[in-house]
Amino acid sequence: MADYQAPLRDIRFVLNEVFDTPALWASLPKLAENVDPDTADAILEEAGKITSGVIAPLNREGDEQGCKWNDGEVTTPEGFKEAYQTIVEGGWNGLGGNPDFGGMGMPKTLVAQFEEMLQASNMAFGLAPMLTAGACLALDAHGSEELKAKYLPNMYSGVWSGAMDLTEPHAGTDLGIIRTKADPNDDGSYNVTGTKIFITWGEHDMAENIIHLVLAKLPDAPKGPKGISLFLVPKFLVNEDGSLGERNSLACGSIEKKMGIKGSATCVMNFDGAKGWLVGEPNKGLAAMFTMMNYERLGVGIQGMGAAEASLQSAREYALERLQSRAPTGIQEPEKAADPLIVHPDVRRMLLTMKGYIEGGRAFSTYVAQWLDISKYADDEERRVHAEQMVALLTPVAKAFLTDRGLDVCVIGQQVFGGHGFIREWGQEQLVRDVRITQIYEGTNGIQALDLMGRKVVLNQGRFFELFAEDVAEFIETNQSDAAVRPYLEPLAAALERLADVTEYVIKAAAENPNEVGAASVDYLDLFGLTALAYMWARIVKAAAPKAEGDTSGFYSGKLKTARFYYNRMLPKTVSLAEGIRSGSDAMMDLTADEF
Repeated sequence: MADYQAPLRDIRFVLNEVFDTPALWASLPKLAENVDPDTADAILEEAGKITSGVIAPLNREGDEQGCKWNDGEVTTPEGFKEAYQTIVEGGWNGLGGNPDFGGMGMPKTLVAQFEEMLQASNMAFGLAPMLTAGACLALDAHGSEELKAKYLPNMYSGVWSGAMDLTEPHAGTDLGIIRTKADPNDDGSYNVTGTKIFITWGEHDMAENIIHLVLAKLPDAPKGPKGISLFLVPKFLVNEDGSLGERNSLACGSIEKKMGIKGSATCVMNFDGAKGWLVGEPNKGLAAMFTMMNYERLGVGIQGMGAAEASLQSAREYALERLQSRAPTGIQEPEKAADPLIVHPDVRRMLLTMKGYIEGGRAFSTYVAQWLDISKYADDEERRVHAEQMVALLTPVAKAFLTDRGLDVCVIGQQVFGGHGFIREWGQEQLVRDVRITQIYEGTNGIQALDLMGRKVVLNQGRFFELFAEDVAEFIETNQSDAAVRPYLEPLAAALERLADVTEYVIKAAAENPNEVGAASVDYLDLFGLTALAYMWARIVKAAAPKAEGDTSGFYSGKLKTARFYYNRMLPKTVSLAEGIRSGSDAMMDLTADEF
């Protein structure tokens, strides 16, 4: 298997040439004071070195060894503690954190590139900084000044890590029925009691303390999701001087034996009157959680693309080196016993499909990250609200579409290897196992599709969708005179019109039959994702075309040829998806339960 190498040239191309993010950063004064192009480039360079040289080499052994549980203590695979210290020493946990509490304040557009490198190099390990960053985000947005001052500096530094404790044995998606309770104490703290499952990095030996953000219900809480509160519950209590005190009344009851990401600990956490503190307002825990979710769900989509990138790197190397049969057009390398796999049309189809999703997906995740940056840092209220609405619309697409395609791409990469793809030593089977979870956690992809179709489209009568459609339409209109981009504008406009027509159809149909939303949702999200990536590929063509002539490296010309493949062979899938949606819900709902 190829050693993972951070795709820095591709990343810089997307940041600097496709989106010109330095100009975006400069337009946001609150952000401009934290980042400039030289700083960003230095961060990317160092991130590439750490992820490729320190973290990626631990991926296979971490999977082989897994985490070990013994009497409530979790031991991480060999090398993980040392690699985590490298993360701590570099300040990587606080890359996007609030500078007032020791974070670096970098934009999400930049942080997203580091996240891709980290997750591609070693997803199991990368979950630890990712969960800490998510916990910091929720705490910074909703915690009291006292809580932020007490906990954020050590979490940003990585001396303490974070975990999000949401799921219970009987309550996954439906958090409104959680049973974990929080009883108030006279000193303003709460005693938290209950059991949480599937808690990633809920216990480990890499950090001095673990700060759990736990969803629980107050004694007088309303029923359902409106009665959920969020609590900060540390593994070790923290003294007034910032030193660690006694261990809190919580413990890891076990860790899961699972399909993938075996190098990370997926914990059952038991809280037995553990002391915690309210984060945000009583009964507003879901609002605090969803502040984190927009960032985390994009991060999970990036995980999917990261695994896909690692798969492509190995598949590409294998296709270039593996000799197998002769090319259909005749012998290409007569001095060898056979031609390399790359000569075969079907192998090229697989590799180009991988490139189409990965490179388009990298651009799309950066596009979503741009809207996150604007929503967080814009001074202009209208611009900020516009960005918030775009984030709301695009987040479920980023999470679900990119992770669904991430699994597809990893399976395709495995297929390029043939039988060797099924064998442990080549690494492709681990990527397939690891990436599978991304479709499930942080809200299953079916739920993401329902969120997109139901809440983000039907509920507001397509108002958020119109913002995206206007952005694409403006690009089409302003690039009519660009000879390189023009061939892509008509099929992009057709795909956008198809998506708009289906959007209108479902909005109308749902008014008569509520089942139409769920029946259409998954296909609609895929249709949206394919159209969004077509928009990204058109923007890639605009950036690459002026530099393709005379490009001896093949970098820019390769972008143009991959764009053509995407439009010719991948975008047409939107036609069948639209037809399926228009067929309605009857074919799904007519069967009785017994007929299944």
